[in-house]
Amino acid sequence: MASNTLTPSTSTSTSSASEEELTLTVKWSGKEYTVRVCGDDTVGELKRRICELTNVLPNRQKLLYPKVGSKLADDSLLLSQLPLKSSLKMTMIGTTEEDIIVDPVESPEIVDDFEIGQEEAVDIKDKEVNKQKLRRRINQYKIELQNPCRKGKKLLVLDIDYTLFDHRSTAENPLELMRPYLHEFLTSVYSEYDIMIWSATSMKWINLKMGQLGVLDNPNYKITALLDHLAMITVQSSSRGVFDCKPLGLIWAHFPEFYNATNTIMFDDLRRNFVMNPQNGLTIKPFRKAHANRDSDQELVKLTQYLMAIAELDDLSSLNHNNWEFFTEDSAKRRRHT
Repeated sequence: MASNTLTPSTSTSTSSASEEELTLTVKWSGKEYTVRVCGDDTVGELKRRICELTNVLPNRQKLLYPKVGSKLADDSLLLSQLPLKSSLKMTMIGTTEEDIIVDPVESPEIVDDFEIGQEEAVDIKDKEVNKQKLRRRINQYKIELQNPCRKGKKLLVLDIDYTLFDHRSTAENPLELMRPYLHEFLTSVYSEYDIMIWSATSMKWINLKMGQLGVLDNPNYKITALLDHLAMITVQSSSRGVFDCKPLGLIWAHFPEFYNATNTIMFDDLRRNFVMNPQNGLTIKPFRKAHANRDSDQELVKLTQYLMAIAELDDLSSLNHNNWEFFTEDSAKRRRHT
């Protein structure tokens, strides 16, 4: 059994250090919390685990540890690169969501989305360290169903920010920032798809925004489940460094009798989020500047047609979702000819 202390002197190799379990004690608000991580986890992953215990969001946390200095501010740094010891206690400074209204607008905006080459994407997906991270996340994260899974339905997983909602523009009413045709879109696809919402924000933010938009209690469709940033994992690419992604394998592992790679599709404006399941991701056009684009944005109308056209197929992962607009056009032409 691996020791729960990780120091440079006990690490015989990079691989053994990265696989070794580490048990840390985190002091916050007069209490102590036990956090279990691995050397191949990043500082960002450590903060995510602390968030699960304290409800202090990662971007609200400041971690203090002897002789480590500012390194704990670098979320991409691997824990195996730090001289952490189980015998020493870490101090966390931060405020919970109950005390601060947390709005993702305060977080730095990710504009530089990037394309990862096919070979590198396959390497990331198949890398054993990432499979281990996924297995740990499956064990750690509980998906709470809002409504029952339906046998025989495919699964649609939706991002929120810039996919369903322009979270950067200002408005007196959140409905002004909702993507056009959202409710019509969800109503139509619900006949063939169970719908899950997965955002890289907090569960409180997801519930707040989806509630304001009338998505959670709409009589015409039902949301199966909500997933937040705690369900994501951190991966590393040789060309783009460390970043978070949304592994669909988490959902498939929790509901294997309903969902798998052949019947799942995910919409997100950041293609990096698909890196663990590139064959299941569709990069949606970001919905920004809602006031200027509200009258012209037809993305959800066209995507409704696409989802309904492919719903009859046995294997969605065999499609190239990058070409979804051509598929819709071809389907429309076939219908006109018949």
